[in-house]
Amino acid sequence: MLAIIEASQAGLLRPRHWVRNLVSGVIVGVVALPLAMAFAIASGAKPEQGIYTSIIAAIFVSLFGGSRVQIAGPTGAFIVVLSGITAQYGFVGLQIATLMAGFILLFLGLAKMGAVIKFIPDPVIIGFTSGIGVTIWVGQWKDFFGLPAVNGEHFHQKLFHLLQVFPQLDMTTTILAAISLALVIYSNRIPGLKKIPGPLVALVLVTFIQYLFHFESIKTIGTAFGGIPQGLPEFRVPEFHWNQIITLIGPAFTIAMLGSIESLLSAVVADGMSGTKHNSNQELIGQGLANIVAPLFGGFAATGAIARTATNIRNGGTSPISGIIHSLTLILILLVLAPLAVHIPLATLSAILFVVAWNMSEARHFIKIVQRAPRADVVILLITFFLTVFADLVVAVNIGVILATLHFLRRMASSVEIRKSSREDLHQDLRNQGVGEVPSDVLIYSVEGPFFFAAVENFERVLAGTHDYPNTLILDLKSVPFIDVTGLQTLEEVIGEMQNHQVRVLVASANGRVTKKLYKAGIIDMVGIENHFTNVASAVNAC
Repeated sequence: MLAIIEASQAGLLRPRHWVRNLVSGVIVGVVALPLAMAFAIASGAKPEQGIYTSIIAAIFVSLFGGSRVQIAGPTGAFIVVLSGITAQYGFVGLQIATLMAGFILLFLGLAKMGAVIKFIPDPVIIGFTSGIGVTIWVGQWKDFFGLPAVNGEHFHQKLFHLLQVFPQLDMTTTILAAISLALVIYSNRIPGLKKIPGPLVALVLVTFIQYLFHFESIKTIGTAFGGIPQGLPEFRVPEFHWNQIITLIGPAFTIAMLGSIESLLSAVVADGMSGTKHNSNQELIGQGLANIVAPLFGGFAATGAIARTATNIRNGGTSPISGIIHSLTLILILLVLAPLAVHIPLATLSAILFVVAWNMSEARHFIKIVQRAPRADVVILLITFFLTVFADLVVAVNIGVILATLHFLRRMASSVEIRKSSREDLHQDLRNQGVGEVPSDVLIYSVEGPFFFAAVENFERVLAGTHDYPNTLILDLKSVPFIDVTGLQTLEEVIGEMQNHQVRVLVASANGRVTKKLYKAGIIDMVGIENHFTNVASAVNAC
């Protein structure tokens, strides 16, 4: 269901709820301003393009998303990916990739894939978010310390070059950046500033300092980008060629994958804070529409922003009205205060991103997993983390998910038990069914757990240990919740082997789903319909 419709049905669009959503929307809009500019610059875009993205994304996600308190916009998680796309394909390439990612997200939502994406394991998520945090932190050294530009395609190359030029840091820039960082972190402890967001305090005060003293060595939005245009963006379809579509398929899937993960994580966090329940598929549809429209108005990739969504909830936001007010606040700032942005130091924005990187790293959670989690989960976490930092985010997530899946399959396979049922095990069940003792020439094997491809080795190994073939073998499938094609094929091979040794095979106790598959695979025909029973007691009685 659309979040706006759900909010309407819950009565949250009535006038008595307007004030708190209005207040929350204004606060979130003010918080979003420095973040939008910082994320845009770090992604290789202009600061105003980050604001355009926040305006468009928040409106469309609020109206068409699946969480009524979600605030969307550019986020820190995208920085590493988007900056790489911009560097390789230019900003127009980034816009085209964003547009394609929007259609992918829309398709995922319509195909009801929202629930599947939520199954990515926690070690993989923490691994890549922590890796992104480290990459963002190192990537902001240049503006924070006033270092000269460095080259390097990979993280270790950039880090090495940054360490080489580190003695060339600009002391004025570093001091101003340190003041900004202190204000972002500690301004809420200053009387009178407790309710004002730290990034806004740093942005206003340090920009005022730069306005007063005009430090020549300080790079600002004015010196780097010529300021921010005063006015709204124009509608413009990015120019593209069909060969670009093929080239940008990979980056588009990367944006869609990361956007879907972060937006749904943000929605889950919002549910926990507000007591709501989001619609995963509708949320992907809303995110898809936002990413389709944003590039048409000068923006780029956006997703659900956890920090801004949490700020919205803490300040009383209960409906999509707050998200729309957030966008209107940014529009008002663009129309009125844009000329003042020329004095904003890039060092202040980098200080804000330092804090964003720390929050993204989830260092405490990372350390907790390393200290307390099972060894396999720790290995998956570290592999995902180091691949994110030193290789590529997509490679890291793919390998992390594959390793987590293989580990899960191994644990599932080891939990499947195939054992020979003794007469003592069956005594009570047989008595309840009015059946006597199990004949000595009858063997009963029970399968406990899902009979799938990873578990067939256990099944074959146990039956291979049966050196003396009985007259009758009963396969008890009562505890088998499902069976896949590999399990069916293995079952067919085992039954054929037994029948070659003149062993009568009976199948018993399979549930309805497994029974249908046994019929469809021809297993029941193979053993004979007369050898298929609803319970073990009936099978024993038939012997």
